[in-house]
Amino acid sequence: MQLARKNSPNVVFHDAHPAPGDSRVEIMQGLSQKRKYVNPKWFYDAAGSELFEQITQLPEYYPTRTEIGILSDNRSEISDYCGRGCVLIEPGSGSCEKVRLLLDDLRPSAYVPLDISVDFLCEAATRLGQEYPWLEVSAVCADFNGGWSFLDNVPEGKRVVFYPGSTIGNLEPEAAVMFLQRVRRVIDEDGGLLIGVDLHKPTQILNAAYNDASGVTARFNLNILHQLNKLVDANFDVEQFSHKAFYNTEQYRIEMHLVSDVEQEVLCNSERIHFAVGESIHTESSYKYTVQGFADLAALAGLTIQQSWLDAQHLFSVHYLCSSR
Repeated sequence: MQLARKNSPNVVFHDAHPAPGDSRVEIMQGLSQKRKYVNPKWFYDAAGSELFEQITQLPEYYPTRTEIGILSDNRSEISDYCGRGCVLIEPGSGSCEKVRLLLDDLRPSAYVPLDISVDFLCEAATRLGQEYPWLEVSAVCADFNGGWSFLDNVPEGKRVVFYPGSTIGNLEPEAAVMFLQRVRRVIDEDGGLLIGVDLHKPTQILNAAYNDASGVTARFNLNILHQLNKLVDANFDVEQFSHKAFYNTEQYRIEMHLVSDVEQEVLCNSERIHFAVGESIHTESSYKYTVQGFADLAALAGLTIQQSWLDAQHLFSVHYLCSSR
């Protein structure tokens, strides 16, 4: 469904968000498991999106500033690989801040930001359209981990998917391959993928990044309970849960959990969910890769790295990939 232009003649909104019933089924399935979990996409309501923006400014959180440095320092070469005038598609676009680093040099024929938070998307896309009046912005509110049929009306041209922030790390490896396969179908034979990937590094750096001294990440993690209260008519008491994050060195991933501080029952969608003391909800994994490890993962999806850019300390990486066949 196409929405209003929000006073920006170069910005159009499309609503492809799943029905609430779909969300309830998925959430309840995760909470009913022996090891409870929720999809990290539910972090990003308006409040969660704002908290994440605060996280990106924290001194302990290196990924955002490091990736911004890579994109800024290499924007001309990156634009050469992407192809000026391409159709640029950004799943999980958030505030659209990183794409601003590329727009003046890349000059895409159209920009398609995708986000699950409709209010945050509308605000960010409208602001971007006003700042870049020459840019055609076709914003889509959607769950980009589902089907991408809503891209059928994307303008013609070479499609490049822009996926910064190492969001690929939030997916289990098997799901990451499936996502990359979906991307490959979207970009077809002549398109590309520009992706940010966080790298494996010393544990103390990673643990500090997800346990900041000011507690913003903890508030971000706990905010998902407010979302669940709305989405599945739950009665989670945020005061009865604590944030926990650590680097799992065997699986090369940060794990974020919400740990129950007391034995309790929570009403969710008219069902009672029991929590023992110390039992947790696994809210996020963030996998870290070596460059070769990510290349091997991409190869399983039929994608080949054409070029890689890293910072001097090798904390983070940006890659341009295309179809390998």
